[in-house]
Amino acid sequence: MTALVIIRHGPTAWNEGGRVQGREDIPLSDTGRAEVRRWRVPPEIASFDWITSPLSRAVETASLLGAAAPPADERLVEMNWGSWSGLQLEALRAELGDLMKAWEARGLDFQAPGGESPRDVQNRLRPFLAERASLQAPTVVVAHKGIIRAVYALSVGWDMTGPPPHKLRDGCAQMFRLDPQGMPSIERLNIALASGEP
Repeated sequence: MTALVIIRHGPTAWNEGGRVQGREDIPLSDTGRAEVRRWRVPPEIASFDWITSPLSRAVETASLLGAAAPPADERLVEMNWGSWSGLQLEALRAELGDLMKAWEARGLDFQAPGGESPRDVQNRLRPFLAERASLQAPTVVVAHKGIIRAVYALSVGWDMTGPPPHKLRDGCAQMFRLDPQGMPSIERLNIALASGEP
C-alpha cells in the first residue's frame, strides 16, 4: 500500500469572496500566504515525493511549505466549472432555485454548463493514482477541493448525493492509502497543519 497525502492550496481572494474558481489561475491572497506560512507539515510526510496542480495557488502553497520545485501534473488541476467560473455559488443557488437543486442531486454526475462532473475528475485521476501505486512512492499532492473530494469519494464509495460521511477541513492534510491498482482507502483525515494545533 502506498501513502498519498493531499493538501488543498491556501486561500485566494476568490475563496474569500465565495466565488467559483475552477481552472481560473487565481493566486494566493496576502491573507492566504500568511496562513500557509503558519502551516507545518508533519515530519513523517515531509520527505515524501511532492507533486502539485499546475495552477499557481497550488504551486505557491507547495513552495511555502518547503517543497523544492515539485513537478506539476495537469491531471491534478481543479474541476472545470465551465461558464460558472467566477460566479458566486450562493448567488447561483438563489438564481436557479429548484433547477440547481435538481442538478446538485445528480451527485457524481453534477456538471456546470461546459464544465466537468466529479466523475470526470475521478476518471482523469485514476491513471495518476495507478502510477503512484505502481511506483510505490509515498506522495504529497498539493491541489484543490475538487481533487480531494474526488479521491475521498472513491475511497468511501460516496456518490455525492448527500453529505459526505466525514467533514474534510481546510488547512489540513488528508491521508489515503493506494492499493496496487491505485484504489484509495482512508488512512487518516484532517491532519492539522497549523502550528500549535494538535
